[in-house]
Amino acid sequence: MDNGLLAFLSILPIISVAFFLVLLRWPASRAMPITYLVCALLALFVWQVPWEIVAAASLNGIVVAATLIFIIFGAIALLNTLQESGGLYAIRNGFTEISADRRVQVIIIAWLFGSFIEGSAGFGTPAAVAVPLLVGLGFPAMAAVIAGMIIQSTPVSFGAAGTPILVGVSTGLSNDPAVVELIASNGSMTFTTLLNSIAIKVALLHSLAGTFVPLIVVCMMTGLFGKNRSYAEGLRAWKFALFAAFAMTIPYFLTAVFLGPEFPSLLGGLTGLAIVVTAARKNFLTPKDDWQFAEKHEWLPEWSGTIEIKADEITNRNISMFSAWLPYVVVAVLLVVSRLDVLPLKGWLTGAAVRVPEVLGTHISISVAPLYLPGSIFLVAVLFTYFFHRMNKTGISRALGKSAKTALQASVALIFTVPMVQVFINSGGGAAGFDRMPIELADGVAALAGSAWPLFATFIGGLGAFVAGSNTVSNMMFSSFQFGVGERIGVDPTWIVALQAVGGAAGNMICVHNVVAASAVVGMLGREGLVIRKTFIAFVYYALFTASIGYFLVWNEALGVVNAGSLIAAIIVLAAIVTIVRGNKIQKN
Repeated sequence: MDNGLLAFLSILPIISVAFFLVLLRWPASRAMPITYLVCALLALFVWQVPWEIVAAASLNGIVVAATLIFIIFGAIALLNTLQESGGLYAIRNGFTEISADRRVQVIIIAWLFGSFIEGSAGFGTPAAVAVPLLVGLGFPAMAAVIAGMIIQSTPVSFGAAGTPILVGVSTGLSNDPAVVELIASNGSMTFTTLLNSIAIKVALLHSLAGTFVPLIVVCMMTGLFGKNRSYAEGLRAWKFALFAAFAMTIPYFLTAVFLGPEFPSLLGGLTGLAIVVTAARKNFLTPKDDWQFAEKHEWLPEWSGTIEIKADEITNRNISMFSAWLPYVVVAVLLVVSRLDVLPLKGWLTGAAVRVPEVLGTHISISVAPLYLPGSIFLVAVLFTYFFHRMNKTGISRALGKSAKTALQASVALIFTVPMVQVFINSGGGAAGFDRMPIELADGVAALAGSAWPLFATFIGGLGAFVAGSNTVSNMMFSSFQFGVGERIGVDPTWIVALQAVGGAAGNMICVHNVVAASAVVGMLGREGLVIRKTFIAFVYYALFTASIGYFLVWNEALGVVNAGSLIAAIIVLAAIVTIVRGNKIQKN
């Protein structure tokens, strides 16, 4: 079969997602069953994959979907428990004391607290933590979800103690003959030093692109959800936004250089929190005006979810600020200590796993460790809150009941989304002799791109995350492929792998099942396409900016300092500067 046609067929499942979810604006519960069917039929009749593999991949997807639903339930249960206990009332007041400005609040919670949680747990957990917390503070559900998705970029490559690098890239490259040859030809290099070198490159690219992420978040919030629908009102916070970006990205990059890939997001987020919260309390670089959302009666219907929490519905039991935040501290501490290899807890929790090897006689195995899932940690925090806040049984029963209802609503979309992903990435080995769909797609793009490949590498990484819902899985799928393309076009292949990892992180902004999960925790199911339409712009910025920097770095010796990469990067930075200046002038006038 012609390579171009094969690449087109490979992208059909992705096209169907975009068509039904984004263009027709169908809810994921309607769109994803059709997308699953498209992918399964392609695997069975074009790739000629045995039905046993398709069935086994689907079963594995259902199990993974169940784990996501469990995480959703735990995250909502903690929020609802805090609402019932009075903790949410204290948290709201606490943020008002730091700053009543919603722009400052979203930067602290989504960008900094979210980065810390990503470094601790990864796998979409920041959205499950930060999004309902923002809604609890009075943010529109749609604004909270968009903010939660956009920050799923810079910290993701080092999420869950570096899993996307230490597992994703490592697995993708470990058996590659070209990688083995490169290491053998360099006497001072080992696989570990190679991996650390890639991690530093990834951190550099993320640090540069992450500079504008907080500003993008606040501008989208004011432009889409403000009374005046003014992006300029977001730009008024540019000093604080850039300060908050550097407060996270500088320690983030230094950690990658000196400590390795395990802790950049965790320590970067934690350091940034300490610096920025202190600065906000002293009004350092904060905007002079306190920006607020439009009045609730002016909100569009699509902005709110079924878990919208009104101020007059939040219980006030005079819980102290320390006591109110302690459940989230419990979550953060448990996430950290349960993810560190140097501590025994990780081994105990992962050891209590349920495993089904070689499902239906295939190479696919199912494994789930219920106690290791973030959902279990959320429930521990719920139990802690029940006793520590001295709640009654009626309150906790009401919180758990509401949470279960919302989690079940998410199940329809996820039960088809994740199996589709599993069929897509397990489509190799069929009688037709084709490689897996994602690899055939990437091959087709690479054949067209040639030496311009660095400009496309991040988008392939993002495509992998969009479909698979994971930077780690995207890196597993494409790292070896990206390394090979880098060698074929005559550039340092480790930079191309770094671009893959960065793009895979950015792809989390538009990943279908991450959007479904984030929407579910605030009861906003059915509007996933609207979220992706809005976060897609941020994804394009992130992927294009890092790709242009990568192109400049790999080709500057051969093509000179002025090349396509440096020009694109300069245009993006110049556009950002001009926008900030013009926005401030408009606002002042």
